[in-house]
Amino acid sequence: MGTAQQVNNSYRRIQPFVEIMDSTLRDGEQTSGVSFLPHEKLVIARKLLRDVNVDRVEVASARVSDGEKEAVTTICRYARGIGMLERVEVLGFVDGRLSIDWIDDCGCRVINLLAKGSLKHCTGQLHKTPQEHIEDIKRSIDYAATKGITVNLYLEDWSNGMKDSPDYVYDMVDALRTYGVRRFMLPDTLGIMNPLQVIEYFRKMQKRYPGTHFDFHAHNDYDLAVSNSLAAVLSGARGIHVTVNGLGERCGNAPLSSVQAILKDQFHAKTSINESELNAISRLVEGYSGIAIAPNQPIVGENVFTQVAGVHADGDNKDNLYCNDLVPERFGRKREYALGKTSGRANIARNLQELGLELTQEQMQRVTKRITELGDRKEIVTQDDLPFIVSDVLKHTAPEDKVRLVSYMVSLASGLKPLASVKVCINGEYYEGFATGDGQYDAFVKAMRKIYKESLGRTFPTLENYAVTIPPGGRTDALVQTVITWRNGDKLFRTRGLDADQTEAAIKATFKMLNIIEENN
Repeated sequence: MGTAQQVNNSYRRIQPFVEIMDSTLRDGEQTSGVSFLPHEKLVIARKLLRDVNVDRVEVASARVSDGEKEAVTTICRYARGIGMLERVEVLGFVDGRLSIDWIDDCGCRVINLLAKGSLKHCTGQLHKTPQEHIEDIKRSIDYAATKGITVNLYLEDWSNGMKDSPDYVYDMVDALRTYGVRRFMLPDTLGIMNPLQVIEYFRKMQKRYPGTHFDFHAHNDYDLAVSNSLAAVLSGARGIHVTVNGLGERCGNAPLSSVQAILKDQFHAKTSINESELNAISRLVEGYSGIAIAPNQPIVGENVFTQVAGVHADGDNKDNLYCNDLVPERFGRKREYALGKTSGRANIARNLQELGLELTQEQMQRVTKRITELGDRKEIVTQDDLPFIVSDVLKHTAPEDKVRLVSYMVSLASGLKPLASVKVCINGEYYEGFATGDGQYDAFVKAMRKIYKESLGRTFPTLENYAVTIPPGGRTDALVQTVITWRNGDKLFRTRGLDADQTEAAIKATFKMLNIIEENN
């Protein structure tokens, strides 16, 4: 039996508890272009501690800025108020008393002391001997103790230390493991390791220091952060460092959502994480960081719970044949069935079933045709689009419509006002109108007003509010939903239009309004 299988079998028997430490607000903020404001840090920290229920949060590096100090102070004040202060941590440096005093002033009670985990870093960056560095660390630990501050020790560049200078690593841990260090945090600082190396190095650490609490901190330079984190847990790591959405230096860190799902599903690990909040925290960090989540990002990506192929929807209708343990409801989400050229009737039927809509065979054919036409103009029609498509198709082509758009033309040219030419059929009579306006839709509405005023002697309803929404993600081919609030006398009502073109969507909403009025006359 191979080493990995032996570790895996042993792990399954033990089913240990794994601490999850989130470093979004410290290491994640080192993502290029990301800088959280103090109040944003507080909101994220509150969400992580209170709702997601991570075991620990690393919220900052000491002595960075006044804004950082404000953020840490505010977070610590909040955490103290809810009895979670010991779960808030700050990265500090071996700089005499400076970092510890800074952290103490903020009200924080845990320092993650950054030491050197490789001989090359110790001699090349600090220009000190290993013994000199150890003595400096001890002085920092001693001073932290006088302030009542718990010390966790980062061994920066530990992966290269184990690769090139293991005796240096052992000397460090030998000297410090009984010197008041609560956790040794072992980072793959440069993201150089693969899972087999993680297993090898962790087994050596565990064998030499049984009972010692080791965390693992992965970087994703080779896209192995999640795999390496799992290898560390399989080899005895008691804590794993993650970030929301995998934010972090260079290629980032291990994503919280992926690590949690794999630990639970693949290795039956126990954690404190509330999975139902993982999507919410991902969206929150996405908004504050400005770093968009890839649509195919496991667990939290926009498309990961969307079935596109019709055969998959058909299989799900037949005892969930295309589902796995990653049930979307676990993560505060729901499964969707995309609609487009490749989806077929099964996807449409599944979506209609979830919406509680029943269509006749003829209606289904019309809706399917409409979705296929849209599929030729854009790749995917989302589930959120379907109610409006159904309403649009069945209403727009219904024989009882008394007001129909026969044809129209709108134009836009530089230096000229937009103009519109419209031909409509109202109660069997045909009318034409022409007008200019401040925009294409404004010109269209003015042409319609002219028809109603000059040809019918009637007042055209006034537009009270106009709202346009499109799916998130910046897609230029997305369906546009236009919602218009109208006033007709003393009555207010809203109509919706849906199309890939914003003006067309607004025109559809307008004709729905006109037909409502005609039906009530």
